[in-house]
Amino acid sequence: MSQQDLGQCITNALEQYFRDLDGEHPTGIYDMVLKSVEKPMFELVLTKAGANQTLAAQMLGINRNTLRKKLTEYQLL
Repeated sequence: MSQQDLGQCITNALEQYFRDLDGEHPTGIYDMVLKSVEKPMFELVLTKAGANQTLAAQMLGINRNTLRKKLTEYQLL
């Protein structure tokens, strides 16, 4: 799957989200999308890293402390 494919999945999901709103005004889209993408990303990368947080942080290209903060936020610790 390429980055374009992932972007298209997000576009498709958002299009469906707007259709489902049926004219209602959305709020909090930014946070909704980030949480929808981040949690499964962290779960999978942590699994692929064998629960090694240092390796997972390297794979993600983020600081280990940032990873720990996100894992706590998503209750993945």
